Amino acid sequence: MELFGHIRVVMGIILSLSIARLLAGLARIVQHPGRKPVYWVHLGWALSLFLSLVHLWWWEFRLAQLADWSFLRYLFVVGYITLYYFLCALLFPEQMDEYAGYRDYFYSRRAWFFGGLALAYALDVVDTLLKGRGYLLGFGGEYLLRNGVYVALCLLAMRTRNAAFHAVFVAANLVYQVSWILRVYEVIG
Repeated sequence: MELFGHIRVVMGIILSLSIARLLAGLARIVQHPGRKPVYWVHLGWALSLFLSLVHLWWWEFRLAQLADWSFLRYLFVVGYITLYYFLCALLFPEQMDEYAGYRDYFYSRRAWFFGGLALAYALDVVDTLLKGRGYLLGFGGEYLLRNGVYVALCLLAMRTRNAAFHAVFVAANLVYQVSWILRVYEVIG
């Protein structure tokens, strides 16, 4: 348990930086509302990432039950959480001078964002397996189906600029994400 406490500190730092990046990006929009036009789909993905980060911290609580840690497991977990920081940084760049607004920026970086998100859903399965095969199987078929569908939709989102697709994807994602969290993680037992 003492080793996990050490690992949890590193995870917490990276997670905190990710949330700070999202909040700073949102604050910049509020501070300078006329500087760059906002895009609700972009904001929807920012909200989704915020929920994912809070959810991830809750989810990673199960890692405390791992008795045997190795450097490779530690490296994997740190890398997995670092991917979320990368996604947050992609949503809110340091500068947007070369873009007309958040819509223009979002579509210009969609391949990077959704490629990273697809990778996060794939790595999520590995992360779940770290907690044990029984833990993975406890989610039933929905978990693996969910992650597979998300990976496929992210790969499609990388390729299309279709605004209707992106609007439906982010809205359906938010509804499903909240549903999943409430159904699966309301209580840790």
